[in-house]
Amino acid sequence: MMHPDTELRFINEEMGYGVVATKFIPKGTITWVQDHLDQVLPPEKVENMPATIQQAVDKYSFRNSNGDLVLCWDLAKYVNHSFNSNCISTAYDFELAVRDIHPGEQLTDDYGYLNISEPFKAQDEGTERDTVYPDDLLNYHQEWDSKLSEAFEFFEEVKQPLALLIPSATMEKIRKKLQENLPLDSILSLYYRENN
Repeated sequence: MMHPDTELRFINEEMGYGVVATKFIPKGTITWVQDHLDQVLPPEKVENMPATIQQAVDKYSFRNSNGDLVLCWDLAKYVNHSFNSNCISTAYDFELAVRDIHPGEQLTDDYGYLNISEPFKAQDEGTERDTVYPDDLLNYHQEWDSKLSEAFEFFEEVKQPLALLIPSATMEKIRKKLQENLPLDSILSLYYRENN
């Protein structure tokens, strides 16, 4: 489920639609949580679907560490890619704002941590990277972990309207790590290794 202070808006012809903040969302805020309505689809199930459904699943889903496709039921499926994403997936089935997100600004993900199957050239943002690769998690997890670590410093201070959707055991684990100043689980745990 996406943060409640967001809405779907048309961005431009190249991107189509995107998820935009309607209010200020501070750094450290949970911006998305995988919930009970999101569909988790094993690849073999998708392979038996009609081609048009397979195309929709491919367009609107991401792959988890088990190789299953996660198809979000709400606005989350419209979050666009950015090499300078303001949200990053965590090892805990939710995403965190890694910087302040202002009203009218898109919420974005780096698709490099979503276990894509094939590389694709992304919109030019003036960054060193111009292509998203299936193994980006192996190459950039330390950078993403660092950004998450900084964002988690604000986790207990900011309003968290989505916190109720996170299992209590997960929240306890995170709070314990934060209180004891222990490292949080790495985003690398999200990586899907196809040859498992």
